[in-house]
Amino acid sequence: MKQLLQQHPSPAASRTASSSIGSSGGNNDREVLGSNSLWCYVKEMDFNPARMILAEMMGTFILMFCVCGIIASTQILKGQVGLLEYAATAGLTVVVLIFSIGSISGAHVNPAVTIAFAAFGHFPWPRVPFYISAQTIGSILATYVGKSVYGIDPELMATRPLQGCVSTFWVEFMATFMIMFVAAALTSHAQSVGYLSGLIIGMSIGLAVLITGPISGGSMNPARSLGPAIVAWNFKDIWVYITAPIVGALAGAVTFHALNLRQRSVQPCTVESSPSPSPDSGLLVHTIAFADS
Repeated sequence: MKQLLQQHPSPAASRTASSSIGSSGGNNDREVLGSNSLWCYVKEMDFNPARMILAEMMGTFILMFCVCGIIASTQILKGQVGLLEYAATAGLTVVVLIFSIGSISGAHVNPAVTIAFAAFGHFPWPRVPFYISAQTIGSILATYVGKSVYGIDPELMATRPLQGCVSTFWVEFMATFMIMFVAAALTSHAQSVGYLSGLIIGMSIGLAVLITGPISGGSMNPARSLGPAIVAWNFKDIWVYITAPIVGALAGAVTFHALNLRQRSVQPCTVESSPSPSPDSGLLVHTIAFADS
């Protein structure tokens, strides 16, 4: 979800490559990918896929562990922690993850987001199974740790329809639609908000939890629901929490890019470097911009 990537300057920093997004190299070249696609993606060629996958697993672990923590607080305080606190926890956790692992893996921490990016050519399909597996494993491990640390029954961490499967499907669909619509907009125009993008995504997720919590429990993330379901070995209604977020994320991305056709069809992407960093920072920040028509 971050389009601002930091790169150590090197003599090769000005060169570009035309290889695929899934490739890797031993130098510090950067490549501009998909200049004719819906948005541009910049990556360092020496990004280690294993590091990216581990970052996703760690990010989803942190997200789910925080969910366990707020559920435990609700149990300990006998219901005094409510939906607002749950929404704030989810939103703030995502903000922290975007700022910490966003430049490593993109901070998807959600299979629906990974699939939506891949469907539009902005993430390599060969890595999708690894990302989804890492996200699910992170959720499972966090559920086990939460169970051990807080003594929570995994059933309490599971998401269940509170107003029927149909209502749950649609609120999960609409909430993930909104989140992905915002994410697509920020990814397409990251230079307009810079590092505020992480805060905006976090606020979007907090808002989504507020509007979905009373109906579905506020998942919007197949990995978040799968982890407790696997630990509890209870998959009742799990299909809702897998299909609705994925379809919603795809619909959100489709809608944004349909509304954004003019910008993506008129001009190619350009890569701009920020002003020279301070001597002790050792970093160059590259931004993606569309040339004005």
